[in-house]
Amino acid sequence: MSAVQIGFACIALLLVLLALRVPIGVSLGVSAFTGLLSLRGLDAAFALMGSTTFQFIAHWSLTAIPMFILMGAIAFHTGLTRTLFDAGKAWLGFLPGGLAIATNVSSAGFAAASGSSVAMAGAMSRLAVPEMLRARYNPGLATGVVAASGTLGAFIPPSIPFVLYAVFMEASVGQLLMAGIIPGLLTMLAYAVLIVTRVKLNPDLAPRTTQAYSNRDRWLLLLKSWPLPVIVAGVVGGLYTGTVTATEAGAFGAFVAIAAALIQGSFSWTAMQQAVSETVTSTASIFLIAIGAVLFSRMLTLSQIPMNIGVWVEDYAVALWMFLLAVTVFYIVLGMFLDPIGLMLVTLPVLAPFVIAFDIDVIWFGVLVVKFIEIGLLTPPIGLNLFVVSAGVGDKVPFGQVVRGTVWFLAAEAVVLILLMAFPQLSLLLPSLMY
Repeated sequence: MSAVQIGFACIALLLVLLALRVPIGVSLGVSAFTGLLSLRGLDAAFALMGSTTFQFIAHWSLTAIPMFILMGAIAFHTGLTRTLFDAGKAWLGFLPGGLAIATNVSSAGFAAASGSSVAMAGAMSRLAVPEMLRARYNPGLATGVVAASGTLGAFIPPSIPFVLYAVFMEASVGQLLMAGIIPGLLTMLAYAVLIVTRVKLNPDLAPRTTQAYSNRDRWLLLLKSWPLPVIVAGVVGGLYTGTVTATEAGAFGAFVAIAAALIQGSFSWTAMQQAVSETVTSTASIFLIAIGAVLFSRMLTLSQIPMNIGVWVEDYAVALWMFLLAVTVFYIVLGMFLDPIGLMLVTLPVLAPFVIAFDIDVIWFGVLVVKFIEIGLLTPPIGLNLFVVSAGVGDKVPFGQVVRGTVWFLAAEAVVLILLMAFPQLSLLLPSLMY
């Protein structure tokens, strides 16, 4: 069996293991070890497994991940996120679908203290959905906006998917984090326009809120939400000016979250213990998948599949738009069944040769990839955000209604995706102005 045939056999093995519901990290590791064993023998396979794993884990940029997770966990467990939602409700509640828009905007703010779409969806499902249901909002709209707004966590810095993509594709972590800001805000705006339009056409979806706020109350609530804006300023401002690196920004954000909780009197050792435990568990899970992906990528390189793909692209001169269309379908279909981080790390070794062959800007492609995997969080039957929101609301809203409410936001995602493809500068403007 040739090296290329071994590589494709290992890809087939990976798909079989995933179909059998074997954890993604384990599936990647087993497929990679099988290929390395066939290509290089037992001793070389073990040596490559050890050296590759160490080289990847020792990558300094990866230390940003536990820092970002810790920052978001502290903000959630100490109640810092609730103050932002309360302020959003006071300032935006008068609009058509005001509570839903407040949830959308608050999610964008929480994104700057989280970096995880799933964490955001879980937090806002417990925080915002009960408020909207009490205000007699349509259950589908209430849960759909939470599931969709959760995806903002992957775009507005900090962003765990961008850090992993940068390390894997040897791109600038700082530039990728900055590249997500405009697409994230554009997505938030698209959601808000969708909400207002739907409620204007069907006012029964979201009755106008009867709760009145004085100007004094509005400003007091806004001032009370100061921790998250400070975290945003520290993370985004530090990255933009080059004052801090991605790793330092995460550590600074975690420090500010602890300091804010202490100042507001919401800090407790129980909350800190929960935050640290959540950080350790999430980091270990992400790193297991990432290690498996790196090993699988090394196996594919040795099998010469990437080189053959590059030759094939050059020989047949496939158009760029055809490649992007194929990648879109590829990610949306696979996103229905796979965890987003796992999906990204499984597919990058296969797509990297195409990126090189088409001379695609690696930053722009990173934004598209993250947008693809975030859309996957909203697509049934395995859209992870759908299940997270459903679990958060319990029996109050049937799962079918959660799905139907989210489908509307997929239309907004399609518009944003087309804009990002048609105008790469939406992703590249801020990175080009850095430092």
